[in-house]
Amino acid sequence: MYKNQFSLLTKQRFLPLFLTQFLGAFNDNVFKSALVVLVTFVIVNELPVDPKILVTLASCLLIAPMFIFSALAGALADKYEKAKLIRIIKMAEIVLMLLGALGFIFHNVTVLMTVLFLLGVQSTFFGPLKYSILPAHLAEDELVGGTALIETGTFIAILLGNILGVMLIVMPLGSMIICATVLLTAILGYISSCYIPQALPPAPFLGVSFNVVKDTIDIVKFSTKSKDIYLSILGISWFWLIGFVFLAEFPNYAKDYIKGNEQVFVLFLTIFSVGVGIGSIFCNRLVKGRIEATFVPLSALGITLFTVDLYFSTLYVVNHLNTTVLQTPWEFLKSIPNWRILFDVLMIAICGGIYIVPLYAILQHRSAESHKARIIASNNIINAVFMSIAAVVVMIMLKQNYTIPQIFLTIAILNIIVVIQSCRLLPGALVKSIMRMLLQAIYRVEVNGLEHYDKAGERVVIVPNHTSFIDAVLLAAFLPGKLSFAMYSGYAKKWWVKPVTLFVEIFGIEPANPFSLKSIIKYVRQNKQMVIFPEGRITVTGALMKIYEGPGMIADKADAVLLPILIQGAQYTPFSRLKGRIHIRWFPKITLTIFPSEKILVEQECKGRKRRQVIGEQLYQIMAKMLFLGNNLDVTLFEGLLQAKDIHGSQHIIIEDINRQPLTYRRLTMGSLILGKKLAKLTTEQEVVGLLLPNLSATVVTFFGLLAYRRVVALLNFSTGTHNVVLACHTAQIKVVCTARAFIATARLQGMIDALSEKGIKIVYLEDLRKEISTFDKGYGLLACAMPKLFGFISSKNDPNQPAVILFTSGSEGTPKAVVLSSRNIQANKNQMASRVDFSPIDIVLNALPMFHSFGLTAGTILPILYGMKVFFYPSPLHYRVIPELSYDINATILFGTNTFLAGYARYANAYDFYSIRYVFSGAEKLREENRRLWADKYGVRIFEGYGATETSPVISVNTPMHNRPGTVGQMMPGMEYQLSVVPEITDGGRLSVKGPNIMLGYMFYDHPGVINPPLEGWYDTGDIVEFDKEGYITIKGRAKRFAKIGGEMVSLTFVELMLDKLWPEHAHAVATIPDEKKGEQLVLVTTRMNADKADIVRYARANGISELAVPKAIHWVDKLPLLGSGKVDYVAIAQLLKNQFMM
Repeated sequence: MYKNQFSLLTKQRFLPLFLTQFLGAFNDNVFKSALVVLVTFVIVNELPVDPKILVTLASCLLIAPMFIFSALAGALADKYEKAKLIRIIKMAEIVLMLLGALGFIFHNVTVLMTVLFLLGVQSTFFGPLKYSILPAHLAEDELVGGTALIETGTFIAILLGNILGVMLIVMPLGSMIICATVLLTAILGYISSCYIPQALPPAPFLGVSFNVVKDTIDIVKFSTKSKDIYLSILGISWFWLIGFVFLAEFPNYAKDYIKGNEQVFVLFLTIFSVGVGIGSIFCNRLVKGRIEATFVPLSALGITLFTVDLYFSTLYVVNHLNTTVLQTPWEFLKSIPNWRILFDVLMIAICGGIYIVPLYAILQHRSAESHKARIIASNNIINAVFMSIAAVVVMIMLKQNYTIPQIFLTIAILNIIVVIQSCRLLPGALVKSIMRMLLQAIYRVEVNGLEHYDKAGERVVIVPNHTSFIDAVLLAAFLPGKLSFAMYSGYAKKWWVKPVTLFVEIFGIEPANPFSLKSIIKYVRQNKQMVIFPEGRITVTGALMKIYEGPGMIADKADAVLLPILIQGAQYTPFSRLKGRIHIRWFPKITLTIFPSEKILVEQECKGRKRRQVIGEQLYQIMAKMLFLGNNLDVTLFEGLLQAKDIHGSQHIIIEDINRQPLTYRRLTMGSLILGKKLAKLTTEQEVVGLLLPNLSATVVTFFGLLAYRRVVALLNFSTGTHNVVLACHTAQIKVVCTARAFIATARLQGMIDALSEKGIKIVYLEDLRKEISTFDKGYGLLACAMPKLFGFISSKNDPNQPAVILFTSGSEGTPKAVVLSSRNIQANKNQMASRVDFSPIDIVLNALPMFHSFGLTAGTILPILYGMKVFFYPSPLHYRVIPELSYDINATILFGTNTFLAGYARYANAYDFYSIRYVFSGAEKLREENRRLWADKYGVRIFEGYGATETSPVISVNTPMHNRPGTVGQMMPGMEYQLSVVPEITDGGRLSVKGPNIMLGYMFYDHPGVINPPLEGWYDTGDIVEFDKEGYITIKGRAKRFAKIGGEMVSLTFVELMLDKLWPEHAHAVATIPDEKKGEQLVLVTTRMNADKADIVRYARANGISELAVPKAIHWVDKLPLLGSGKVDYVAIAQLLKNQFMM
């Protein structure tokens, strides 16, 4: 994972080393520059030798130790503990500075030159230690960042050392000040070295030789054995050659060509040093902490281009310069062409920083641990050789009357060879780095999870989702290394694919030719990485398309792992196939998320077609899980609304109700902000506010308005009656209830309002708030909608894990409980559903399920609104004639309902009323088979049955268009875990407990109002007896509480109800128990079939091999079954009915 390198400066394993090397480099340059100025300006008349010779000698004395002692320094660094050696070297520096101080005080050039040589020796011994200790203390993904900081620190230290050395030595008592400076710096360097953590020696038994020539030749030969290491050393040496030439020639360049004084030279030195630092740090951001040389060719090309421009910009300045007086920096900067020169110098240095850091990181990372220091010593030797050659060649060129700009141009021309060679050694790297920078600039591409890419190994089949035509380019540009892609031969031959082959390898697949697949399997077996899009085509829905098993089969045959990669954002570009479905934008942000690799696991006995099916199913589950995990759950519901507005466009119509006044995202958001502000004045943050409203647009506006101002919304189930609503308000500690006078009058709920008022609960009417809205309020809403971050609606204060919504259990088994859900819970369930079903912004959802029901809230309201699907709200699901007509009128494509409601619609609907419906989802109660067949035969629509609970936000499992098994409730949602507890005397299945991000925060109970009781260790016991088949489909056997024990045998009441549904499908049935003196319990049937006969049930049971224990002993006829607001059978009312009938 990419880490900000600056965080290393807070770590003891890095900071002491950084300070030690910084102070050392600073001290060397203070000493050297002070010495140069001393002999050139201060004591020039006292010297028997030409100062120019002494300055040249000083440079030689610093470089010479690299040739003599590097081999010995590398061997000692590999043999002994590095931190201890560093402390010895820093102690030696104190001694050297004491000696140097005497030289400065007495102006003794011999002593100063000797000390300068010894400082070169000290630096030679410190170099291998500095770079070889970094891999010991830094993680692999920190090495580039650490190296970048070291290089940045080095150049800044060189810059500051040179400037201070020049400034201090010419001051009064300059020699004394220099003495104090170098001594203090040496002491500080030693102190910081004492905090460097220990690094055990990699080769403690290494024999150390003092044969300088032989050892030097040996370590240089050894470094050439590894191609990567040797090429890195040559690249580093070339950088130091360029740097040496520029730094050496800047003084004369500034003076003779652009007529700048010594301060202009310092300006150039500053620009160059800062540029290298910027490039070094920027490099770590470019490669995201990875150790790779992708940007080396591009940065080398940059050096050439900006050096060539420096040559021409210098010619222009020289030809137009009309002064012979040396300019100050201020005078220099007044000329616009001079800015071009400075820009060229800065960019040369930045490109140099980008160029050098990855090469140093490769050198450190890929060197054998036992030879690391000696490899670095070899690098120092070759660096010295390159710089020495550069010095000689530059001297010859100057002797031949070449100008300094011409020398710079020569460097640029020679550097082209380096670019060409690096492109040959890293094929495609230049194109790849250019493509990466372009895509980064256009789409702000973010890559997450690169650590999973590394851990996957070498034998990998990469399986991304397919969102657009630029997917392959994105992967090729931003994933490390040179990738190989498998695609259909027809596409592989397209003209627009040809440019991509410059930096990727493409394998054509012929569906009718098995040998094409075999060649891919063989290729992957050679420890290669292959990219294959499992969907086989670009999505036209925005969701997962059909998943082909091919990539899974290749991974299975090649014994490779699958590496899922999620591409997000590219579907919004013009290169997708979703134009007309979603809001297309030119420059959306694109994210690539790499997930942990997964292995296909199939039993060896599984062969042929069955094996392909199993592999295809596993691959689908991997892709669906990837889609779910790729979503950010840490977003509040109101922030999700703001994101949806940005994604789908503020003018996108998103909700409508029976008043036929559609609301766009902008109007919905503005209305929520305005109304929410009014409600915020009446409540406090995180206060629970009751919502007593039907399915209307105003309800949605109020809902999001409360969430925007961090209020908790409690949706009150008014269908349960006044008593239960009052209990609910007490349980959740509701002090304020929002409602509407029109609704209270229409629903005749004035008695409920009076009861709430008597309990001290404040009733707030939306009609009253609407009258209070002023022009100022509307202006505020407009501005806050346009700039939500500025107004604090997108803020770190918004905690998605805090309570957001409170719903109440149906009361089907007793007193309702308050279920507390967070934004994260609901976001998770919304994303779980969307990862399985191809919902689209062109869908129109007809939602008649009440929002106080979890199914109606999450599936019917929040899911479509946050995914850009228009929702039409209808206030009652019981209007069986109206809702089919409404579906026809609004061209609904998605419908949510319960078995009871869907059966009602089917009875009254015209065969063409549901012509536009794509999907119907059923939940909350068992879907009857005859209802499923009726919808399929009459309307040509499949009903997808699901399963859930209020406590799970609500969906636990659901059948989908791609994975549908009638009679089951589908497969479990991705991201969820389950446990099956053994239930005595139940042989098939067990009691289901589930865990996942969609599980509630907890319950609130009437006895402990306002207190959240979280589920134990995150597990929610559903109380349902279920069975999983081999493919993960769930069959519900019944509720644990809905089993009767008759004569010692367990009988499922749900099973009995299903039997009766098959016997008399046109009627509704419920089975309950009453006490029995002989067998403990007896079954009682409550049915709408007037002439139900027990004898018919007995005959049916015998004909189908069903035990007579499942036959009800008594039958009670009712006109209709009592139902809850959600459409479920009200078993509490059933129990009371039987109690009154049989036990009074």
